Amino acid sequence: MNPAISTSSARSLLECYIRAKDENQPALIFDCFAGDAELTFSIATNAIDFPRSVSGASGIAKTLVADFGERFDRCRTYYVCTAPEPDGDGICTMPWLVAMRQKDNEALRLGKGTYRWRIARMADGSERIAGLHIAIERMDVIDDPGSMKLQELQDALTYPWLAEATLAQRAASLMSMYPDTALAEALQHHVRQ
Repeated sequence: MNPAISTSSARSLLECYIRAKDENQPALIFDCFAGDAELTFSIATNAIDFPRSVSGASGIAKTLVADFGERFDRCRTYYVCTAPEPDGDGICTMPWLVAMRQKDNEALRLGKGTYRWRIARMADGSERIAGLHIAIERMDVIDDPGSMKLQELQDALTYPWLAEATLAQRAASLMSMYPDTALAEALQHHVRQ
């Protein structure tokens, strides 16, 4: 019988993933994902695309870090919760929010969805991410020459752990700064009701 995955271990693995993806460091994927890990997607928008599934840490590093980094920069991915809560099987589900810049047109991209992680103990006793399903519910594209809105948004949010109440409060503040804009409209959709 495998003992449960601890919250601190899950937190460490999930923060490693965020550093890999947001800082465009593909080598870090091998520190947090099992070599044979599986990645799947469900995408409810036409504003972004990924393959339906990817196998292995190498493929995950290419898809989520290297290829992603060719299209986007200034990325910050937020876990919209205060801590991971893995169940007895190492499954952990949490909402996420991403704010980033699209390189080819400097648009602000604001997306949301859900991560479903499966963390497992490996034969050597280490813990790694064995599976990840990324549900992308929404991805807004917002005109942002000079990335001022992106900077203000990222400056306002705690990273990478973002309590829902904090997101709601900071989003309300940003909506009052940018009323009647695409950013205000997008933020209304990204705060969970």
